Amino acid sequence: MRSVLAILAAAAIYGAGPALAERRLFIIGNSPDGYGIDRCLATGAPCGKAVATAFCQSRQFAQARSYRKVDRGEITGGVPASTSSGCAGGACADFVAIECTR
Repeated sequence: MRSVLAILAAAAIYGAGPALAERRLFIIGNSPDGYGIDRCLATGAPCGKAVATAFCQSRQFAQARSYRKVDRGEITGGVPASTSSGCAGGACADFVAIECTR
């Protein structure tokens, strides 16, 4: 009986296939600070890769898989969709999505 269990356990381990990398999506505020990093992240330009990777590594992930600007309508439940919140002086805060992988 033990040998049958050992064979089944080995088959489950070896037959499981390759493990998928863990991924997590972070939504952060895209605040223009005068350095131009916000434009790099929001447009997905190559200059944002280093910043997105540093962001991921600061959260114990290996690298940034993608980064892009996110419309308020794409964020469910986290940010009110009304134009009055998050806006000051006629300018509303933008958001960036950074997808990190291990």
